[in-house]
Amino acid sequence: MSAKWEKKGTNDGELTFEIDTDSISKGLDQAFKKNKKNIRVPGFRKGKVPRAIFNKMYGEEALYEDALNILLPDEYSKAVKDADIEPVDQPKIDVESMEKGKPWVIKANVTVKPEVKLGNYKGLSVPKQNTRVYQKDVDAELEKKRESQAELVLKEGKAAEKGDTVVIDFEGKVDGKPFEGGKAENHSLELGSNSFIPGFEDQLIGHKAGDDVEVKVTFPKDYQAKELAGKDAVFETKIHEVKTKELPKLDNDFAKDVDEDVDSLDELKEKIKDDLKDKKKSDARDAIEDAAISQAVDNSEVKDIPQPMLDEDIQRQMDQYLAGMQQQGINQQMYFQLTGTKPEDLKKQFSDGADRRVKTNLVLEAIVDAEKIQPSEDDVKAEVKDLAGQYGMKEDAVRKALTDDMLKHDIAIKKAIDLIVDASKQDAKAKENDSDKEKEDSSEK
Repeated sequence: MSAKWEKKGTNDGELTFEIDTDSISKGLDQAFKKNKKNIRVPGFRKGKVPRAIFNKMYGEEALYEDALNILLPDEYSKAVKDADIEPVDQPKIDVESMEKGKPWVIKANVTVKPEVKLGNYKGLSVPKQNTRVYQKDVDAELEKKRESQAELVLKEGKAAEKGDTVVIDFEGKVDGKPFEGGKAENHSLELGSNSFIPGFEDQLIGHKAGDDVEVKVTFPKDYQAKELAGKDAVFETKIHEVKTKELPKLDNDFAKDVDEDVDSLDELKEKIKDDLKDKKKSDARDAIEDAAISQAVDNSEVKDIPQPMLDEDIQRQMDQYLAGMQQQGINQQMYFQLTGTKPEDLKKQFSDGADRRVKTNLVLEAIVDAEKIQPSEDDVKAEVKDLAGQYGMKEDAVRKALTDDMLKHDIAIKKAIDLIVDASKQDAKAKENDSDKEKEDSSEK
């Protein structure tokens, strides 16, 4: 018989299928070969007992369990394909019958991917995005480049201001007693960087080199070191130096220093404008994409996402996050030590939003099916080339790491997203800031 699927719940059901006698015979042969080397029978060397003698002494049924374990993966996969279902978790197998000389009947309790009832996903109205680049944007980016080239110079006899850097010694005490990590010498601190306990940096403003300052602060209640959280502390602080930033002059030499591809300040400004224009267009595309996909998901209906799908998503998010930490030289154990957290905390962090992430993916997959999106071999080749360049890998290595099915799935999802975005309409009612309009110095999208 062909596989029979009987739905029992929203996303659960029973899959019944048979293993034919020819397959059973092959499975028994494999099971016998697997066990033959361990079989001891009087009159025969170990591993040399004939099959007929084994069957007579122990019965063919002694091989059934091993044979089923050998056959089940492939037979289950064929049954799933025949029944046209998409399991999302390991099945619970129950043997219905294993009669000698007859097909074996197997029942599997299976959790499947939930059905998606698509709503409207074309012609969606999204907020209009402003992709103009204004003169103030160029000036701000130019100022950032000046800041990156700034030099620190001593302020002789002048008080420290916000933005200045001070070189200090300090020792902190709680209830008159020093605490671990509360002491340092010749430490450089930029005032206003908010890199110290709230209130610390502000109390150094207005003081000069040579001053001794008693800084009084209260540790935040959620401070990482729990023994200090919420407690008052006094830091005896000595200011050795006060330095201020000296910004370079905006001229052609500055332009060539920050970008070797330009020869003048005007060229640098034009390049900054072009770069900002590209970024704004990219950001606008991302914003439209987020808004359109969100609407498409809201318009669709997905009932009772199975817990295994949520668990898989959470684990994938955790793995990707920790892999990112690993690339920065922070292994998993070190990460949890530095943050004072446990794997359960990270799991809880990624549990929030798991339902939305899974639903979004299900909706996009349903759109792929509805639109009959089928990536071509050229699409796959282009994707492999892109991934190879992105991760600094050879194309052959990408091919080995990812199957065609995985690649085609991701390409199809991207095509579905492009379809939603390209069919969306930007809301013409979005208003521009009038003062920005006057300073406009750009091309429109």
